[in-house]
Amino acid sequence: MTIELPALCDLPEETIPGILRIENSDKDETTPILVDMLRSVYPHNQVFGEYCPVNAYIAAPPREVYEYLADTRSLEEWTYSLRGFEETEEPGLWVSDDRIGKNTKIYTRTVANPDAMTVDYHCAWDQGQHLWMIYLIRVVDAQLVFNKPGSVVLWTNCHHPFYDKNPYPETAPKGRPVWVGDFWDMFSAGHQIEMDNMKAICEYRAANGLPIKPKWMD
Repeated sequence: MTIELPALCDLPEETIPGILRIENSDKDETTPILVDMLRSVYPHNQVFGEYCPVNAYIAAPPREVYEYLADTRSLEEWTYSLRGFEETEEPGLWVSDDRIGKNTKIYTRTVANPDAMTVDYHCAWDQGQHLWMIYLIRVVDAQLVFNKPGSVVLWTNCHHPFYDKNPYPETAPKGRPVWVGDFWDMFSAGHQIEMDNMKAICEYRAANGLPIKPKWMD
């Protein structure tokens, strides 16, 4: 995989197997993987209809994991499709490309609490005035809950009604065939891929004596 963005530039190519990003697995290649992760032994909507929870243990220090996630630019590394972050003229508001949508800009503001180690990403496609897509993340010291070093990351999304219908169609790029809510039924599987990416990246850096938050974010 050729890395042209600063994301993961501190690591040699192909050193972390199993990471799925849009650069090495496009939407068509990844969709069957997502579908295979959805189990038919329970009603998917019953479990993931209103909320999408994804959790993981990460063998890396919790404060360092928190500080990594609290930097909006970390999304360029561990998310599947958010790339090219630039801060807008409004301090703290970033714009990037969501490559899962055609010509789609996504706006992100990170609201972080260092005492509680919570990181909430307030996002929206197409416009940055109403950030209604809220990604709620909490980092927990694994010593407290598992009696071992490391981090537990809890991540939940809520099914905002705007996922069902674009509230700002006038801001959408012309000819885009999809809306973010079209993917809600795959959020659980898609977010699990991203959580696995986060875990792999943080654990690799921790195991190899590298800062969890890379120097290019300083």
